[in-house]
Amino acid sequence: MGQLLTAGDGPVARCRLCGRPAAGPCARCQAPVCGDCCVLTDGGATTFAVCHACEGRGGATLAPGGRGTLAWLALLVVGLAALAAALALLR
Repeated sequence: MGQLLTAGDGPVARCRLCGRPAAGPCARCQAPVCGDCCVLTDGGATTFAVCHACEGRGGATLAPGGRGTLAWLALLVVGLAALAAALALLR
């Protein structure tokens, strides 16, 4: 029966854009990127890395995601208010 030999190091994630070892995931698409293939986000409480492909599609800001979340929450509040008004009228 054979045995597997380990090299000591685990698998290394590679950058999606250039193939070098990745530093972490892109904040938008979650693809692994190295430090040379990403830019830091503008503003916000925390700094995130965004790959050059995502930067070209929408800039280095994560604001569209935040606006979408706020719009979803506003829709939820309006729906609950309409439900409460309908129940008040039926009563």
